[in-house]
Amino acid sequence: EPHNPGLMKPGFSPHGGGFGGRGGFGARGGRGGCGGGRRRRRRRRREGGCCCYHSGGNRDCGRGGKKGNESIGRKEDALLTKNLVPGESVYGEKRVSIPEGDDKVEYRAWNPFRSNLAAAILGGVDQIHIKPGAKVLYLWVASGTTVSHVSDIVGPDIEFSHRSGHDLINLAKERTNIIPVIEDDWHPHKYRMLIAMVDVIFADVAQPDQTRIVALNAHTFLCNGGHFVISIKANCTDSTASAEAMFASEVKKVQQENMKPLEQLTLKPYERDHAVVVGMYRPPPQGEELKFRAVWIARDA
Repeated sequence: EPHNPGLMKPGFSPHGGGFGGRGGFGARGGRGGCGGGRRRRRRRRREGGCCCYHSGGNRDCGRGGKKGNESIGRKEDALLTKNLVPGESVYGEKRVSIPEGDDKVEYRAWNPFRSNLAAAILGGVDQIHIKPGAKVLYLWVASGTTVSHVSDIVGPDIEFSHRSGHDLINLAKERTNIIPVIEDDWHPHKYRMLIAMVDVIFADVAQPDQTRIVALNAHTFLCNGGHFVISIKANCTDSTASAEAMFASEVKKVQQENMKPLEQLTLKPYERDHAVVVGMYRPPPQGEELKFRAVWIARDA
């Protein structure tokens, strides 16, 4: 279907996998499922061992994964991650066993209403850059809901910063790839000796200077050409300005820190006045310039 320029202005990217998906072009979409909303269902491939599960048991393996070795998938309209600790739930989430050959592999449901990262995936972000084997620095960990799913995806190597509560410490006892670091993320030099260079930074800081905090940690820990995923809460930066203005302001701050935004999208209907920005840190100077995908799609509130 052709794009309609009359519905677009700078700011956000479309939600859903296809043009008719949730928040996409054409008819109002349904919930973000496999490849978008209800109007037009198509399989959408994602990075990091992704696969789409359908009611008939069919599976479409995505980039970075092989059959029998998926770490993240979607069943019907649910997002799932392969459980690193089979038989255990972290926050009361449902577990699903999927037949794979002669065995069954357990997956955990990933609730987008409790995780901004899950909301971004279901919302239609192209890549989160978190995949098996990646080293991830997660800023501002709380109870460990999102952390546990990132742990499922990456496997043996993951590192976390900021305040860690009892829930996260207990989670780290079961998941040895989680390393809690109890420090002030304004001062990454204080925990520099504890953390090696990482491939991805995910930040859900929710503070007025959230972009600066991410930048300080990126300058210290993120490899050149590495990626960042920032969850932005509009009213944390300025409660008087519109959400769109705040998101645009944060993107400008990101660009000033030698961090190149590649994607941006809002998290409706899972979170109000939230957006996610995905980008690359110190991108290599190559021929074709990376493009920042950011368009506003007019849709029903």
